[in-house]
Amino acid sequence: MSIRRLPSHLVNRIAAGEVVERPASALKELVENAIDSGATRIAVVLAAGGVERIEVADDGCGMAPEEIALALERHATSKLPDEDIDRVATLGFRGEALPSIASVARLTIESRPAGAEGWARTVDNGVLERDAPAALPPGTRVVVEALFAQVPARRKFLRSARSEYAACLDVVRRLAMARPDIAFSLEHDGRRALSVAAAESRPARVAALTDRALVDNSVAIDLERDGHVLGGVAGLPTFHRGVADHQYLFVNGRPVRDRLLIGAIRGAYAEMMPRDRHAVVALFLDVPPSEVDVNVHPAKTEVRFRDPALVRGMIVSGLRRALDAAGHRVAHSAPADIMAMWVPEHQSPRPSGEGVGGGALFGGPFEPHAPTPTPPPMGEGLRLNDQRPTFFAAPPAARGVPNWTPPPATTDFPLGVARGQVAKTYIVAEAEDGLVLVDQHAAHERLVLERMRAALAGGRVASQALLIPEVVELDEPACDRLEARVAELAEFGLELERFGARAMLVRATPALLGSGDPKGLVTDLADELAAYDEALSLRERLDAIAGTMACHGSVRAGRVLSPAEMNALLREMEVTPHSGQCNHGRPTWVKLDMKSVAKLFGRS
Repeated sequence: MSIRRLPSHLVNRIAAGEVVERPASALKELVENAIDSGATRIAVVLAAGGVERIEVADDGCGMAPEEIALALERHATSKLPDEDIDRVATLGFRGEALPSIASVARLTIESRPAGAEGWARTVDNGVLERDAPAALPPGTRVVVEALFAQVPARRKFLRSARSEYAACLDVVRRLAMARPDIAFSLEHDGRRALSVAAAESRPARVAALTDRALVDNSVAIDLERDGHVLGGVAGLPTFHRGVADHQYLFVNGRPVRDRLLIGAIRGAYAEMMPRDRHAVVALFLDVPPSEVDVNVHPAKTEVRFRDPALVRGMIVSGLRRALDAAGHRVAHSAPADIMAMWVPEHQSPRPSGEGVGGGALFGGPFEPHAPTPTPPPMGEGLRLNDQRPTFFAAPPAARGVPNWTPPPATTDFPLGVARGQVAKTYIVAEAEDGLVLVDQHAAHERLVLERMRAALAGGRVASQALLIPEVVELDEPACDRLEARVAELAEFGLELERFGARAMLVRATPALLGSGDPKGLVTDLADELAAYDEALSLRERLDAIAGTMACHGSVRAGRVLSPAEMNALLREMEVTPHSGQCNHGRPTWVKLDMKSVAKLFGRS
């Protein structure tokens, strides 16, 4: 087969296949052009998810008639004035977007520079249709209609209008997040879907475009290293989502979906949230242009760093440092469905047959003609064979522990002062601004893990010898895995010894855990080693191994705690990093603010 040159219309369609995958791809290119034009306001109008119509209007510098014609030629751009592709400072620079879109849709460009006349040019699937003057304010308006109408093979692979609209909205949201100095609006099928004003700070713009609650449930990121600057906001580990769509990453103001950055975020939040949940973050990384290559993907959504280890380290350490500073903070707003369960007594459902009035007063069904029961004399209470509760019955017994010292003031501590224990699992504390409920097992589990991390950072975890070594029976492969890691486990304070073909002997456990349950601990560790790559060292699996140990050494649900123990737990939580979530990512405490409490009783 001989080699031949492809016709221009086929070349354009091949290029369109790289640049214009769907309406969101075309919209991204148009909005980036508007940003690069110096616009302060950008308005987007969509119809049918962008399949039938995409309109982008801006108040940028505008183009003269000859520039409009040149913009529709391939590889023509105004964004590389000095031909230095290693120092690209604009979003779009390939010069392929407009001619590619015009080859698979009806494209109209109307533009007017300040102090000049306006001009319009229409190209329908590669064929020039109109070239004439136009009346419009200074700036540019680009309209794309009937995308892929003459390319049915491409159009049939588009998703529903709702899905395409969601992709377009995500594109505009990310670009608007990157440029808080520009006002953005988006209208879909006659309905305003997004509108943000200019001159907002980055955190305020991020919250406006994601979730207003992010302001109160996030930490600020601010780190500089070797000319690289990392900023933005990161949600608390307990403020998470079921998908990773709420992770917004920007490199030099360019929205990207880079695997290196996503992996760094996952590593920073490791063992601080459930495995199937994802952090909410917006990170802005500014690096010298010579240190990043933005020309590695046609859609410019991926980048390549000269020093990827430095970038990854910055993100992990920056996020960790900010989350460490958050201390015991947690996303503690009471869920609406839980609050709805708190209703006044007259609204609560009653069992069938139960009325109100005298019968309900004594706990039995109301009978209009039945004689009113006579209460027993004062002081007698109920007889043993009388099961009816009355106002004169003895009050239910509760555990009372005398306080030999007066309780501290609630204003002195963020998590308040312990007032009691519910279900032998939850600590009830009173803070200055609300009611705090603490899961004692989850909270202590995190505290033990952080102690183990601190001990490992010092070199080795102290061990506590067992008076009588305990034999733990396992299958032979599990014993082999543990035996291969005996030296490393000893650094964690766990001393093991092979005891036959199918058993391990536990001679000492980490002192932080006490004697605990050696059998359960060793069994779970064997499972951890089987689940993870044998090539990994325990140091690399620190969070998983230490987390497993901490779980076995923490205060269990069902254990009765004294007021002193409860307050000691609260005080340690206040000064321990990440104590707002347990080793599995669940919250360790929640707060019901006083306004919500007042609402429950109709006081607000």
